[in-house]
Amino acid sequence: MPLPAIVRRYLAAGWRHRWKALILAWLICIPGWIAVSLLPNQYEANARVYADPEAILGTLLRGIAVDSSPARQVEMLQRTLLSRPNLERVVARTDLDMRVRDSASRERLLDSLARDIRITLQTRQLFRIDYRDRDPRLAYDVVRTLIALFMEAAMSNDRQQMQTARTFLQQQISSYEAQLREAEQRRAEFRARYVDILPSDALGGASRLEQARGRLVEQRGQLQDARAKRDLLRKQLETTPATLAAGAGGGDGRLAAAQQRLRELRLRFTDQHPEVVAQRAIIAELRASGGGGAPRAGGGAAGSGGAANPLHEQLRLRLVEAEADVASLERQVRDVETEVQRLETLARQAPHVQAEFQNIDRDYAVLRKNYEELLARRESLQLAGAANTEGDRVRLEVVEPPTVPIEPVGPNRILFSAGVLVVGIGAGLGLMLLLAQLDGGFYTIHDLRKIGLPVLGGISSAVPPRRGFAAVAAFVLGFVVLLAAFGGTILAGPSLAARLPGLLTRFIA
Repeated sequence: MPLPAIVRRYLAAGWRHRWKALILAWLICIPGWIAVSLLPNQYEANARVYADPEAILGTLLRGIAVDSSPARQVEMLQRTLLSRPNLERVVARTDLDMRVRDSASRERLLDSLARDIRITLQTRQLFRIDYRDRDPRLAYDVVRTLIALFMEAAMSNDRQQMQTARTFLQQQISSYEAQLREAEQRRAEFRARYVDILPSDALGGASRLEQARGRLVEQRGQLQDARAKRDLLRKQLETTPATLAAGAGGGDGRLAAAQQRLRELRLRFTDQHPEVVAQRAIIAELRASGGGGAPRAGGGAAGSGGAANPLHEQLRLRLVEAEADVASLERQVRDVETEVQRLETLARQAPHVQAEFQNIDRDYAVLRKNYEELLARRESLQLAGAANTEGDRVRLEVVEPPTVPIEPVGPNRILFSAGVLVVGIGAGLGLMLLLAQLDGGFYTIHDLRKIGLPVLGGISSAVPPRRGFAAVAAFVLGFVVLLAAFGGTILAGPSLAARLPGLLTRFIA
């Protein structure tokens, strides 16, 4: 079957059922528009709040006191403002509790509040609170109560956190004090038990073994110096005559001999050499004694025919003193070596002592460091608490306070009415299509040929054109009236919505 024939068939069938479709559109649109007009008006109350987390006091306390992070505090307040306890406070402080009849209605009311209250962050520090309700005064009360709750939370939240932190710090400090006392007692007992091989604060952090080793090295050096001095005095004593010749020039001869000896030593050694230094001391003594005094008489000197050499006597006495020093240092070195051997033996018998003491000392150092940090935190927290008591860390300011709305902001009756019109027209067109599909009438020659009878031809309609035009005009007029009703609903707007409930009540009465 050609396509134009199908189209003509459906158009003809649909035109036959046009009034049914138009009546259905009227039956859908009129109740729909009445329902849209009966929708309650929605009034919106809003306010804008400015929260400044970087107040002057917070800037001054930065790095000194504990910072409670005002920026995060503001963000947390925004997120917890719509918590269930706060919503219950809003219901209790406004007339919303008059809508509560039972527990189920209370739950529905709380859910609708959490859904309808909107908090919009416009900038980092500026946010807006919106709420819609059919009662303008109630919408205003809800927004005003939310602002009051926000400010109360901002003032009390920081103090509660301070008190909680203060209690926590005090508990931790008490716990660390007990642990620190136990660690100190354990450290002192372990140190007293192994005092010989453990480092001591009195010894500059060194142990007695290390101190004994250092003292042994030092005394061995002193012993080596003393032996060198003794050997030098022996050499000088061997080269110095015990007596002076009888014809010698007294003190001048001894002084000249000493100076000659100094010149010989300076040719071999430097001025800082011990022999050179000792020879200079001898020359100084001879000069101080005026050449050594008068020649002695008697004794071995008289028998040998010369006077005793005072330089020889002095060297001999100094050699005796050097021998005594060497003997004393050797005894001290032996004592220190014995002490070092004892301490080394003790250290070898307890190789784990040092490692165990390091563990004990490390635990003690960690506990002490944490304890001191907790004390510093407590002082910082007290300073921050005093600052919060005398000043606001977060400055709140209501930039745009809420007002009682006058004009409704919803519902969007134009959109809803247009939707009702589209649904009505669509339902009418659907009905026309359905009836055309179910219609068993013959509208074209092809419909007759389907029954199997021969069809010789067809004749045009005998309806006068004027009558057909009147039918089309009547249908168009009905459709135009429907559109006019839609336009009247749009133009009447809220005024019709306000008068319609009263008219319906009067009509029913």
